[in-house]
Amino acid sequence: MDTITHGIAGALIGKALFRGDDLLSRRSMNRARMVTWALMLGAIFPDSDVIRDMLSKNDLLMITWHRSITHSLICLPIFAVLLAAITRWFARWRKWESPSLAALTGIYAAGILSHILLDLVTTFGTMIWSPLEWSRPAWDLLFIVDFSFAGILLIPQLLEWVNRDPFHAKRRALGMWVIFVPSPFFIAALARTVGAPISDGAVFSACLLFSLIFLLPAFRGWGARIKPVSWNQAGFATACAYLGLTFYAHHAALDRVKEFVALEHIQAESIGALPFPPSLFNWDGLVRTSRGVYEMQMDLTKKASFNEAAGTAAIDPSVPPIEYKYVPDAPLNIWILRAGRLPEVQKVLWFARFPVTQFHMENGDAVVEISDLRFPKMRPDRPGGFTYRVRFDAAGNVVSQGWLGR
Repeated sequence: MDTITHGIAGALIGKALFRGDDLLSRRSMNRARMVTWALMLGAIFPDSDVIRDMLSKNDLLMITWHRSITHSLICLPIFAVLLAAITRWFARWRKWESPSLAALTGIYAAGILSHILLDLVTTFGTMIWSPLEWSRPAWDLLFIVDFSFAGILLIPQLLEWVNRDPFHAKRRALGMWVIFVPSPFFIAALARTVGAPISDGAVFSACLLFSLIFLLPAFRGWGARIKPVSWNQAGFATACAYLGLTFYAHHAALDRVKEFVALEHIQAESIGALPFPPSLFNWDGLVRTSRGVYEMQMDLTKKASFNEAAGTAAIDPSVPPIEYKYVPDAPLNIWILRAGRLPEVQKVLWFARFPVTQFHMENGDAVVEISDLRFPKMRPDRPGGFTYRVRFDAAGNVVSQGWLGR
């Protein structure tokens, strides 16, 4: 999950469950505002580990260090106590009213825990047991950047702000409407770049929804009668319901992948159903075999029926069957074997869940590329975000190695 969404989630939890106040207010800092600030800072704190990546020249820290110690359930209590102690010291220095050290510790723990759980539900993997174990559990429920989920977390907080003051409600509602109504068109354009187009009907439905939720409460006057905490509690409940739907959708998508494996009699080493943006109905089925990876993109709004005799996944007689592709590994050669012995490549293969190895010659150099098909290419004319390339000269020396596009 991206850091901004983590911060939004932390602020929502602070307001919905801990009676926190707005982060930004003309009022002086009080206990309720400190609650929200602490929960938001706790929710973004685990991503502070990227600072080491930014300051280092080690390209592999993104997979070997990111989402490790600061994302650990084992280390969570230590970080919560440290952050609470720093906050108490800062509050005394500024002469701010502050929750007790014990209360702040619990608040920071809730924020850090929300970050860990929201990273765990993505496909990237999170080393929640580090430093005792360096595995990367991943629940594959949400894409790393999920605009729908981020909107569910953010919009209730904006609605609470819009309708808090009846005198300014209409003006604020119009401002939010101007900002949010164009966003479905931007998201649709972004979705086309990853091969998951959004229908025009869905785009216009989203525009209508934004118009209703921002304008109707303010202009009809009933938005001001809703308690501020109720807006945020409704948002928290909706976010939990959305995550529940992703559990159901993931189960349905994984069942389709298993049916495909059985139909094609594939000797699978690992299988997965991964969220494919922008909708929770879009999923990417991946099957790793000894010599390559099968990939099938699924739309759960269309009922699939597998016809074993035909060897296809027939959705409906009037539409084409589900299509899949097979991405084979390059035949083993001396260059691939040499690349596999490099410590950096071994780390890449440890991280990759659905790796594919490719080989080609380029200007007399041997080039080996390892791609993890978990991560779609953002544009067809650009390399994937997690493709690692090793280039050898004719004498067998490593000329260069690293992530493409970094």
